[in-house]
Amino acid sequence: MKNIKQFLKFGLVGLSNTLISEIIYAVIVCLKGHYLLASATGFVLSIFNAYYWNNRYVFKEDESLEKRVWWKVLIKTFIAYLWGFLANLMLLVLWIDVLHVANYMEPAAGLLGQWGIYFLDAEVLGSLFAEGVNLVLVLPMNYLVNKLWAFRQRSRANNSFEKSVDKV
Repeated sequence: MKNIKQFLKFGLVGLSNTLISEIIYAVIVCLKGHYLLASATGFVLSIFNAYYWNNRYVFKEDESLEKRVWWKVLIKTFIAYLWGFLANLMLLVLWIDVLHVANYMEPAAGLLGQWGIYFLDAEVLGSLFAEGVNLVLVLPMNYLVNKLWAFRQRSRANNSFEKSVDKV
């Protein structure tokens, strides 16, 4: 039950990360910026959000265990999310440049154009669709990497270096 609650909390933090990342992505893409630049910018800014909330809300520090070093956890958080970011970039290239999902968005873009929404053309809709599909694929793995590695705490008794220093 604890892990389920933790995963749900991680999902809420992930939702806020996604909103930050997707808003930045959408703004840059709508301004005709390159989708890879948009994805990278959103990624970097959302990681700071992820670190803060995961540290404070999801993977709270257990006082009975060894204290985490904030900057090490921040670096690990970047690394933990980096694999997902790289997978996301590869999938974006697949959806956008190889499979050309924008071609399938023409009808939706035409309908939006009839309603006066011209900035959401087929290319933009394809990029947004691709990013949404990737989110579903990458989120569960990000949770596991963060839980089992980035925010992991070690038992104080298992720290052999600390034990040897204490004996001296």
